[in-house]
Amino acid sequence: MPSFLNIDGPYFRDEHNRQVTLRGINVASDAKMPTKPNLLSHVLEDFFDGDNVSFVGRPFTLEDADVHFQRLRNCGYNVIRYIYTWEAIEARGPGIYDDEWIESTIAMLRKAKEYDFMIFMDPHQDVVCPTSSFQPEAVLTFYFQWSRFSGGSGAPMWTLYAMGLNPQTFDLTEAAMVHNTWPDPATFPKMIWSTNYQRLACQTMFTMFFAGRDFAPKCVIDGKNIQDYLQEHFLNAVTYLAKKIHEAGDLEDTTVIGWESLNEPNRGLIGYQELDVIPPEQKLQKGTSPTAWQALLTGSGRACEIDTWDFGGTGPYKTGSALVDPEGVQAWLPADYDDSRYGWKRDPGWKLGECIWAQHGVWDPTTDTILKNDYFGKMPNGELLSAEKFTETYFLDHYRKYAAAIRSIHKNAIMFCQPPVFEVPPAIKDTPDADGRMVYAPHFYDGITLMTKKWNRLWNIDVLGVLRGRYLTPAFALKIGETAIRNCFRDQLKAMKQEGVDNIGLTPCVFTEIGIPYDMDDKYAYKNGDYISQIRAMDANHYALEGAQVGFTLWTYCIENTHEWGDQWNGEDLSIFSLDDRPPNSSATANASSTTVDATNLKRALTTSTMSTTRTDLQKVTPDAIAAGSRAAEAFVRPSPVYTAGTIVESGFILSSATFNLKLVAGKSTEETTPTEMFVPPFHFPRDGTAVTCSGGKWEYDVERSVLRWWHAEGEQWIKITGVGRMSADYEDEGYAETCKRNYSACIVM
Repeated sequence: MPSFLNIDGPYFRDEHNRQVTLRGINVASDAKMPTKPNLLSHVLEDFFDGDNVSFVGRPFTLEDADVHFQRLRNCGYNVIRYIYTWEAIEARGPGIYDDEWIESTIAMLRKAKEYDFMIFMDPHQDVVCPTSSFQPEAVLTFYFQWSRFSGGSGAPMWTLYAMGLNPQTFDLTEAAMVHNTWPDPATFPKMIWSTNYQRLACQTMFTMFFAGRDFAPKCVIDGKNIQDYLQEHFLNAVTYLAKKIHEAGDLEDTTVIGWESLNEPNRGLIGYQELDVIPPEQKLQKGTSPTAWQALLTGSGRACEIDTWDFGGTGPYKTGSALVDPEGVQAWLPADYDDSRYGWKRDPGWKLGECIWAQHGVWDPTTDTILKNDYFGKMPNGELLSAEKFTETYFLDHYRKYAAAIRSIHKNAIMFCQPPVFEVPPAIKDTPDADGRMVYAPHFYDGITLMTKKWNRLWNIDVLGVLRGRYLTPAFALKIGETAIRNCFRDQLKAMKQEGVDNIGLTPCVFTEIGIPYDMDDKYAYKNGDYISQIRAMDANHYALEGAQVGFTLWTYCIENTHEWGDQWNGEDLSIFSLDDRPPNSSATANASSTTVDATNLKRALTTSTMSTTRTDLQKVTPDAIAAGSRAAEAFVRPSPVYTAGTIVESGFILSSATFNLKLVAGKSTEETTPTEMFVPPFHFPRDGTAVTCSGGKWEYDVERSVLRWWHAEGEQWIKITGVGRMSADYEDEGYAETCKRNYSACIVM
């Protein structure tokens, strides 16, 4: 771990001026849910007792931390995106902080420090996952959902009451689809939660959070507009955590290198030009798909006939309609709600028991008619609002406050700036907003794989290209065959990286979320242990990351993942680890497991074993406990440069032949104490099965630490490391026609 991570244009560098490659993982997705009680997303009991929860024990217990950190280190990860929520800090009420959770977090960060992890803190809010559709105006959309009580995660329950919403009626009004309140959680429709962005609760929350002063001026609480009230509480809570980490005295800059901005920000209703039509950019439609106007009506207890949709291989398609009848029940707090519960004072001009947008003249509840269809379509000065305008105004205003708050405590913090997903980043190049310790932190998911839960080797779509208008028609964005798909992923990541350079400036790019669903093909791999689809998909994503030369933190690691409930949150199943993928008699969280995982005793060993060695200075857990539970490890346990004495020209790993290539340019010969260092896992590169060729110099392979050190001359240099090919001979892309012939009895190629 560098003693101080420097930023040099688009590169990270250590104190010896070596380029540092950030390669990591999100820890952990189940940190979005409390431990006391253990309210996983399918559990209803005590769900609405949101003031009395604790997140102590997330992401895992301190007692089990050695197993988890060693496992992640053995995967080659050197950075962690540390997931926490606003709710974890301030669940009990405004200004009431959970010091026990903060103390446990500091203890966990110190434990991570023992394993040389760099960490950046992520204030997580949850989102709609991406979707792409092979249709005109096809898009990929992300939207986050504010809180567990509106179908996502992040904000405390009291924030919903502060906004005048009643989370206990969201199910009847369909103001939000919430797994916990679904009549039979096991039948919660796949990905239905991701439609919450188009429903009343999330639309209202984010409009108030980002632009309450402009669009909800009557919403005043404790003498402040709801926008200022919410943002100030969020910033104060995060600053309180930063202050405690600062006071710990041994974590800043060495372990905690920085802070990411609010996860996947969403504009709510901001920029809607017409409330009574589905916006052209809204292509994630599943289940009932209300217009914003219909969401307002059902949120006020009115019955509406709403179109229903499903999602297929080429995107969403209409299936019919359904009557949503709340029978007079509203998503808004009743007029007699007792505001004294949280001690705030609501302005008399803000009437409970009535839709706040009706109070602002958007519609007339006496006649159920729209009065201002474009109410959210313009700024107060009359300027037209769009997604891009939201990013440059409301988002950027909040980001400035957030960065200033963090830097008031952590002076040298690297700010990971995450604009709205798949939107063009704000044009702040050469302005004070783009300072020297800022990182562009976009997200990327392959929407077709994530929504259909299948790895389609036949075709995919250049979604970013469609979004940016690079094709006359989306048909031209179609990519045929696995090689073309892999290259398309790489090129999209390259283009996103370049957008960061063009708009933010020459600064590093780290994809802080990217990943695959493991429950593909109707959970076929869970029945026979064959993870080939997952391996292919994961390898394609890593190929793209390596080709784009970007850092990343993979989504995700979840210690409670099971085959039945996935990551224990809304049916998502993206964790590289699962309790149900442990071999018999193995314990993934104990130091004394009795089963050694290797290729000789388990058919699935190549999938469940990551590395068979541990670091010699941290012999705290057995190797089998480290390996147990990993899945599709062939694809994500892969070699990578860690410290490069010079600048990387290109690097990448070919899984089919277990071949790693690195090309660099060095300004001088390497020093004896600071060579180029690469993570080279024995999983692919055993001691007696590895060949190394290079342009010159000397090298040594420390298999116990999974590190290959290389001393080389100045100028352009290269090294090639060949290990043991784990994949079958047919792993290479077959091409479109061959794949059709193998998978289908009949296939017509047009």
